[in-house]
Amino acid sequence: MDLSDHSLTKILDSLHDGLYFTDKNRRIIYWNAAAERITGYPAKEVIGTNCSLNILNHINCQGTLLCEQQCPLAKTIVDGLHRDGEIYLHHKQGHRVPVSVRVTPLLDDDDNIIGGIELFTDISNREATELRLRELQQLALIDHLTQLANRAYLERELNGRLEEMKRIQVPLALMFIDIDHFKQVNDNHGHNIGDQVLQMVANTLNTNARPFDLYGRWGGEEFMGLVRNINRADLETLTERLRILIAGSFLDDFDHPLSVTVSIGATLAVDGDSVKSLLERADTLLYRSKHNGRNQVSIA
Repeated sequence: MDLSDHSLTKILDSLHDGLYFTDKNRRIIYWNAAAERITGYPAKEVIGTNCSLNILNHINCQGTLLCEQQCPLAKTIVDGLHRDGEIYLHHKQGHRVPVSVRVTPLLDDDDNIIGGIELFTDISNREATELRLRELQQLALIDHLTQLANRAYLERELNGRLEEMKRIQVPLALMFIDIDHFKQVNDNHGHNIGDQVLQMVANTLNTNARPFDLYGRWGGEEFMGLVRNINRADLETLTERLRILIAGSFLDDFDHPLSVTVSIGATLAVDGDSVKSLLERADTLLYRSKHNGRNQVSIA
């Protein structure tokens, strides 16, 4: 495959999906325009690097670092089998983006394996998120730092969704998500970096939200999630996945990557709940996660 062919690279750069090629040593030799858009990394920063050195930093929903332990591209280069799956890549701004990946071998004219090809699709609800963002901006109900709903909008939505649950029995869960030891981030790195950490956590919540979920900034380093149409088991899965993805996000413009963890308190609304009782229960559960060592989830 001649990547110096201008017409070929023009076609590859017109793809909606991210695409990159590696040689047999997993050195990246091509990175298309969609890969730049989805990851935030320009081609000039990626081409020539070796993905086995965790440049892309893929993890699965258990937080396992695939580049070191279970890399599908490395396996395909060895056995020539096609592979696919859903993973989470590291965006240059620090947050985690869910992508669907398909891996195939890169072959020469004699069908010998000379490398690997990975095609990845952004499966976050980008369009729904952008529509919600435009609506919030029009209503002045957005937190300007994180681009999430602000407290006023969250309070309004919480009232409406609780009434909806009472009226037509749509299940509702509320979660508080608080960044652990955030004061230390500000003290050690300054408030500008603290703002970047808030944005990183907000982006991870936003890109991993379903169209009917709402995440917002409740205040300071605390976020709220309002999740409709969910049961206890799915709430446990969702909150644990968010905890893992936030812990697996990081800012890399430092000598060592800067990451944070969160503590989460989550509860399902029940008959007889008021806004006050629901908020108090979620807050108590958040405190339990903090008291028990942080970086964990407590659910009622």
